[in-house]
Amino acid sequence: MARAGAALCLSVLAGCGGAPLPPSAFGEAGGPRLEPERFFEGRTHSFGVFENGGGGPTGRFSTEATGRREGDTLVLDQTVRLGDGTVQERTWRLRRVDAHRYEATAGPVVGTALGEAHGRVFNWAYTLSLPPGDWLHRVEFEHWMYLADDGETLLNRFTVRKLGVVVARASEVFHRRGAP
Repeated sequence: MARAGAALCLSVLAGCGGAPLPPSAFGEAGGPRLEPERFFEGRTHSFGVFENGGGGPTGRFSTEATGRREGDTLVLDQTVRLGDGTVQERTWRLRRVDAHRYEATAGPVVGTALGEAHGRVFNWAYTLSLPPGDWLHRVEFEHWMYLADDGETLLNRFTVRKLGVVVARASEVFHRRGAP
């Protein structure tokens, strides 16, 4: 009995500390599919919290965005409001490359953001150039987005790294404001 309990504990711990699953592991079954170009078409808003390495809150932010189609591209005009009152404006241009892969550009993004969607999950990464005077200069973002059962709510967890070291994490919830 003790051995069975120890084996169960070890298997649970192994699952907690293992490598992250690739987006393809989430498959296509079970509820609404997350298609970023459709979810972000129309109006969306979000609220989020920046977190330290231990998961404690260190700041807050919110976004308002309006997405519209231009051919095969979603153009997303986004306003980001940080807790200190700073406001950032971004225009994203998101395009589906194939059945699962996406690419996007935006003013502060260095090069092209690359993403992959499977089932309810969208994972994407990019390098962001920070405003002049910011000591970090450039940072890498990685997002994991999960669509809720209602198809209107999206959980976004992202990590910000500099030279491979985590400098921030965040939890954010998006809501759609009516379908386009």
